[in-house]
Amino acid sequence: MSDDHFEAVQKNIRLRNLKKKDYKELIRMQQECFPGMEVWSKAQYRSQLERFPEGQFCIEYEGQIAASCSSLIIDFDPYTERRSWAEICDHGYIRNHNPEGDSLYGIEIMVSPRFRGMKLARRLYEARKELAREKNLMRIVIGGRLPGYAKYQDEMTVREYVEKVQTKSLYDPVLTAQLANAFTLKRIIKNYLGEDKASAGYATFLEWTNLDYAPAPEKRYLASRAVRICTVQYGLRTITDFDDFARQVEYFVNVASEKKSDYVLFPELVTSQMLSFLKAGRPEQSARELAKYTPQYLELFSGLAIRYNINIIGGSTFVVEEERLYNVAFLFERNGSVQRQYKLHITPDEKRWWGVEGGDDLRVFSTDRGRICLLPGYDIEFPELGRLAVEKGARLFFVPFCADERQDFLRLSFCARARAVENEVYVVTAGTVGNLPHVENMDIQYAESAIYTPSDYGFARDGVAAQCTPEAETVAIQDLDLEALNRHRQEGTTTNWNDRRLDLYSLREKVKKRKKGSGGVVE
Repeated sequence: MSDDHFEAVQKNIRLRNLKKKDYKELIRMQQECFPGMEVWSKAQYRSQLERFPEGQFCIEYEGQIAASCSSLIIDFDPYTERRSWAEICDHGYIRNHNPEGDSLYGIEIMVSPRFRGMKLARRLYEARKELAREKNLMRIVIGGRLPGYAKYQDEMTVREYVEKVQTKSLYDPVLTAQLANAFTLKRIIKNYLGEDKASAGYATFLEWTNLDYAPAPEKRYLASRAVRICTVQYGLRTITDFDDFARQVEYFVNVASEKKSDYVLFPELVTSQMLSFLKAGRPEQSARELAKYTPQYLELFSGLAIRYNINIIGGSTFVVEEERLYNVAFLFERNGSVQRQYKLHITPDEKRWWGVEGGDDLRVFSTDRGRICLLPGYDIEFPELGRLAVEKGARLFFVPFCADERQDFLRLSFCARARAVENEVYVVTAGTVGNLPHVENMDIQYAESAIYTPSDYGFARDGVAAQCTPEAETVAIQDLDLEALNRHRQEGTTTNWNDRRLDLYSLREKVKKRKKGSGGVVE
């Protein structure tokens, strides 16, 4: 072969960074490589390129994308190798990418079946290693699938399978290649990627050490992910129409936005203020009359979230579906999407006065500042929901509530603080104050809205990050560090979540058959 011909062949293979225009071709390759699994959405792909463009590679062969890989930089201390793929890569959005971190984390690598056998994966691994050297990173860490395990899972444990792959008595398409590229096997991870049936949900934690890494002891960063919360202690007073309600709501949204809050929380049944002008008769009739304003409520809060660039938990309101009355909490994201959580536990008063029914699904929502759940009022008093929400990745609990007397508030408050401690999360509460003299079951209110933390040295001394003055219409605004929760989970004085005795007890969610209006399948 002549030198010219050799050079021409080499030019057919090109390593480069991914670009926006590659999206369709990349998705086609994902579908080939991971049939039955979700592909990147445009929003995920765009987020990866915006936050860490130099960490996203592809290989072109004769003008076609034949292989690719994605990655981000993290400070590995707050994470453990047993964290799920979704947690470490922020569900594919990599908003937790930290240029000051110490580790390159590989979130995906794939080679099109049409181009396998050309050692393209090796080129991608080498590109990652070179990037780690350029960025002076300590290591590369990856969670590797085990796509060959499913057909052996009835014959051997995952540990036995991995050992046989290590000794080369079995071949795994992913692990074999990773070991051949100088990665060291550290752990086996359970429930890493639940939809990965070929791996039975398992993965391996592997590490490559950068021998050229030069530590800088004078630069020691503790990772931080700040989120600013505004909780509204909303004053109920007589109003004359929906426009009065809208003006009062917008005032508080404006206050939260001017302080650059990421979230603003309104109280449960905040729309009950409109009962002061509806005059609909009996309580059950009033509730259904109020539900007629739900479309206007949705339009109001959704518009405010976009206009003021803030995620709004719009308290809750009544919703009628197929003649059934529900108490529903809504999340209005600043990107325009609207989510809902049906109240699951209904108080005796709600049943007796209004005829409210409970929903069926506990949902956890991915937002631009992390995974959150909404637990309206009575729901926070049931510890099982908190456990299930954290298993789904929630780190922020938002609790819109409505209490008429102090002992009702205290019961809810004690439970909210307990959820913060036992689940190692932040719990934000918002209640109503004031009175509506001629509205049955909503005539008096009591609240001390607050933001609660775990109880340990890294948090507020008394476990209360911020608290509103009792019975005053006001707000409380506070910055919370989500990474402090991760550090606490690993290094706290007590580690409640990790120390659960799962050998003695477990919690299993029963997902009811979907019914129309139930809020959909649990995420």
